Amino acid sequence: MPPISLAEPSGRYLSFEEREEIALLKAQGRGVREIAREIGRDPGTVSRELRRNAATRGGKPVYRAVVAQWKAQQAAKRPKSPKLVTNERLREYVAERLAGAVRRPDGTIVSGPTPPPWKGLNKPHRADRRWSTAWSPEQIAQRLKVEFHDDQSMRISHEAIYQSLFIQGRGALKRELVTCLRTGRALRQPRARSRNKAQGHVTADVVLSERPAEAEDRAVPGHWEGDLIIGTGRSAIGTLVERSSRATLLVHLPRMEGWGEKPYVKNGPALGGYGAVAMNTALTASMTKLPEQLRKTLTWDRGKELSGHALFAIQTGTKVFFADPHSPWQRPTNENTNGLLRQYFPKGTDLSRWSAEDLEAVAHALNNRPRKILAWKTPAEVFEEQLRSLNQAGVATTG
Repeated sequence: MPPISLAEPSGRYLSFEEREEIALLKAQGRGVREIAREIGRDPGTVSRELRRNAATRGGKPVYRAVVAQWKAQQAAKRPKSPKLVTNERLREYVAERLAGAVRRPDGTIVSGPTPPPWKGLNKPHRADRRWSTAWSPEQIAQRLKVEFHDDQSMRISHEAIYQSLFIQGRGALKRELVTCLRTGRALRQPRARSRNKAQGHVTADVVLSERPAEAEDRAVPGHWEGDLIIGTGRSAIGTLVERSSRATLLVHLPRMEGWGEKPYVKNGPALGGYGAVAMNTALTASMTKLPEQLRKTLTWDRGKELSGHALFAIQTGTKVFFADPHSPWQRPTNENTNGLLRQYFPKGTDLSRWSAEDLEAVAHALNNRPRKILAWKTPAEVFEEQLRSLNQAGVATTG
């Protein structure tokens, strides 16, 4: 064993004398908290020291001060080669989840738009962005534990992935992959939240306070949140998100006949694709594909595109409720999902050019990304569990 250094470390790190004291107290059968009180350290510090730096040559972990000091000294050596540089298999896994192609449910690749060349600028605005699998670094880091639970070599923190993307000199991943992050930022900076502009045309029986209490705690599936994401030329895409599973449906809103052929008429028919009539038709078509038990309520903002909500409720059996003005946090799941969707449909782009099949492919990509809130399951997996539960309940009832 190479010689160890007994130089006095800073107060942040354990000294050799403290490690000797820990070894003696541990040999006497003292507990972690008692040892921590004796040496004046936090219990977490002692617990980590016993777990990380114990000797294991005999097959069982035995804490010895000399071995612990050597291990700590080896771990403190700098610089270290980044894990993504030395582990090719891990690097390929991370890059694939960041930059992999968007696919339809049948596996065919959707190329998406052709983005402009990347110039290293921070968060390109008003331009097409590359469509990619686009898992976040945290989703990747946590999903590794699920898929490789017995392989400790397939582990990395989300911070290490961010550093590989953002910090020069740690470039195991190509710098251009920052465009695959949801925000597309090439630099780190706090996010700015935009306020939702609400409009009021809502009666007292459909305000949010009248929504059933079961929709609030997300324990019962079938409660949805919805909104529009708006593009140029009065183009839009409808977004529906189930509160329990976080499953996403994208509603195709094509142009109406006559769009761009006739001059604008004030108070004339809405030909952009998301007037009240077109919105009702498209929403009804999307919701009626779901089982009746999974379309209980829909919470929308105060946009007038859903002013025909009474007819929609009759046609689908889905009761509509409207959030309070200037209160996007009352539809948190939908607001978060709209932020994720802006990676594929940036502001300042024409959203009418995408077909229903393209929207289905993007929804498929989003529904198959693991979520922290779902214990790193995907929305598609949780939604499937809900469907199976409903089918089993139906069989039990009829039997």
